[in-house]
Amino acid sequence: MVKVLYIDCCIRREESRTRLLAETFLSGLQSQKGYSVEKLCLMDENLAPLSEGFFTQREVLLLDDQRDHPRFRYAHQFRQADRLVVAAPFWDLSFPALLKLYIENICVEGITFGANEQGTFGLCKAERLLFLTTRGGNYNNSPLEMGARYLEALCEFWGIPRFDVVAADGLDLGKEPVQTILDRAMEEVLSLVDNF
Repeated sequence: MVKVLYIDCCIRREESRTRLLAETFLSGLQSQKGYSVEKLCLMDENLAPLSEGFFTQREVLLLDDQRDHPRFRYAHQFRQADRLVVAAPFWDLSFPALLKLYIENICVEGITFGANEQGTFGLCKAERLLFLTTRGGNYNNSPLEMGARYLEALCEFWGIPRFDVVAADGLDLGKEPVQTILDRAMEEVLSLVDNF
């Protein structure tokens, strides 16, 4: 059974256009045999930034090699997934801060990455990360788009060999009907199901 972790950062929940892409993909995936999907809705989690006492606790736990502490549950869950799906809208040239908080909590040396005298290396089991997003403007291949580029770099850091992104671009430009753009992105998403 292939374990898929779906990380939902669709801040607008049911009103989210990004969530439409994710639901389309997951529906297609669940119609296939051999996949088990675990959903993690970041809006329902009590994620905290690494600051003050919360940061100090983390450092003490790592120094004491207590990586089995409950506060590292997100990192362990992420590391053990065979495939990863991240859904988040394009905000402020990248994605919502909530996803960054989650990333801070899963980047744990000795769990999702390691380090030695040669540098860092990934420890994650996943073979692939799929990033699903929607953008009001057209940022495909733009140097201003930082979300997909950041996640792709993190995949290398975590040791995840394949990164894919599907973006519905230009939703608020008025050049094409919104549904036409979404339909095209949903077709692209469904084309990835068979070999995910």
